[in-house]
Amino acid sequence: MAFATGVAKQLLYKAESTWGTLAGASGAQRLRRVTSTLSLKKQTYESNEIVDHYQVADFRHGVRSVEGSISGELSPGTWEDFLSAAVRKAFAAVSAITGLSLTFATSGTNYTIVRGSGSFLTDGVKAGDVVRITAGSVNAANLNKNAIVLSAVALTLTVYVMNGLAMTAEGPIASCTLTVVGKKAYTPTTSHTDPSFTIEHYHSDITKSLQFSGCKINSVAISLPPTGISTIEFGIMGKDVTTDTSAYFTSPTAATTTGVVAAVNGVVTLNGAKVATITGLTINIAGGMSAVPVVGSNSYSDIAEGRVRVTGQLTALFEDLTYFDLFDDETEFAIAAAFTTASTAAADFVSFVLPRVKLGSADIDDGEKNLSQTLSFTALYNSAGGAGTSSEQSTLVIQDSQA
Repeated sequence: MAFATGVAKQLLYKAESTWGTLAGASGAQRLRRVTSTLSLKKQTYESNEIVDHYQVADFRHGVRSVEGSISGELSPGTWEDFLSAAVRKAFAAVSAITGLSLTFATSGTNYTIVRGSGSFLTDGVKAGDVVRITAGSVNAANLNKNAIVLSAVALTLTVYVMNGLAMTAEGPIASCTLTVVGKKAYTPTTSHTDPSFTIEHYHSDITKSLQFSGCKINSVAISLPPTGISTIEFGIMGKDVTTDTSAYFTSPTAATTTGVVAAVNGVVTLNGAKVATITGLTINIAGGMSAVPVVGSNSYSDIAEGRVRVTGQLTALFEDLTYFDLFDDETEFAIAAAFTTASTAAADFVSFVLPRVKLGSADIDDGEKNLSQTLSFTALYNSAGGAGTSSEQSTLVIQDSQA
């Protein structure tokens, strides 16, 4: 007799055309994972009748639903569909800016990129973006190198090179191209998406399949520790499950093979200043979804979306009262954090920008060690952002080099 093993289990998904109706069998995507715990759940009801035999007279099953989580390691290109579902906007590219006349100069440990005319803001570059110079007769030290934008005004970007290597002062150099790498997604102000997925667990060693329909991304938990691999976990709400004795999805696209992200290869900035005292960062996205049972159906008729709420926690070494004062004075600030899969100049990456953040605590620990602060935060709607400004009109912006 064969028994199912985790190694032989395959995780696959495809966006649905209609919520709760299985997506077509072709064109699915195989997904990397650490665990996937999706399961059929049922409400249950126990009889309260008082009977002379002193025992429970009946027990019934009620509304069916899908619950569970999918956890994995953070890697570029892998989680694009689920992350865009969580923020309710598809990933989209920022058009490359061509024909630029650029001058490069040092600015302390940072660099400035100055254009001769036009506007970086009008062209869609934001503080926190990771950019590269992808064309132009520039010095090799300035070409195809990840640089996070610390600040952006019309003619000037102040950037930090993510792998710490130097750029070369030169210019003006004509006919350059500056690219915001990959694609970005964020919670928009209008035209929110509402995708759902069919997710399959195929147990190839026992040829059994469970297809979970109507699955929506209700939560995301991202953990970026100072040591070890960064992780991501998606909380799922769904409608129902179908089973079969063979795989449902046919000829799926192979799982991504991009490297995993480790926070040791990364940059964290607060209000556009690189900080080296952060010892950990978590970001949580809550979709506030809910479902109401209806008479005459044993499954939900819909899963309703709530507000997109973004919270998190920073931990940092205690060196001064900067963070405590931010908390005590209720001062708002911006966080940008970008993390790469390697230390090479053009390594793949995932980044997160929270343009408007407020601390909810600033606790300082104790012990025979370097003292640390634990700083909980809530991200807020950034009404000052939008087209032509240095930030998005959003709570959270995600950039993925492979999206």
